[in-house]
Amino acid sequence: MLHQSRVGRRRSTTKHHITDVAIELFAARGFAEVSVDDVAQAAGIARRTLFRYYASKNAIPWGDFDAHLAQLQQLLDNIDPRVRLGAALRAALLAFNTFDESETVRHRQRMRIILETAELQAYSMTMYAGWRAVIAGFVARRLGGTATDLLPQTIAWTMLGVALSAYENWLADESVSLPEALGNAFDVVGAGLDRLG
Repeated sequence: MLHQSRVGRRRSTTKHHITDVAIELFAARGFAEVSVDDVAQAAGIARRTLFRYYASKNAIPWGDFDAHLAQLQQLLDNIDPRVRLGAALRAALLAFNTFDESETVRHRQRMRIILETAELQAYSMTMYAGWRAVIAGFVARRLGGTATDLLPQTIAWTMLGVALSAYENWLADESVSLPEALGNAFDVVGAGLDRLG
């Protein structure tokens, strides 16, 4: 009697596993050269299973970004309200982007793919919107008003610029640590934020 292998989701399939496999493929072959079928096959899952985890190929490098946004929200929520706005944002930005050494290597690969792949730039703006919404919500709660007001939106966009410029610096110069790059980039605008409260 022959046993056919069952196609479908492996018990150990997770967003993290799929993303790790995909990042390896994207880093080795280039984002455009890797199909959804390639990722599914390398992850040991069916194509339709992959789409249960990710709506599109563009979403895969981002991993479980909703969980990361929830983590950022929690970091901000746990900051003592007496801490000045600039110091609070700096602390949250650094904590959110701190990884152990093994994760740092993978994160560098991920961010290189996200920031240096032309095909991902439009999708990335959608993902950045979620990140900015968390920052703007925090700022609005701190300073009053709503997250859609000009001041919280300006600060959220500024923080995104800080993060992206730091990531580009970190990717270009591997002798610079990510916390160092983020801290230096933040310090360019930090004094202005501290004047707000």
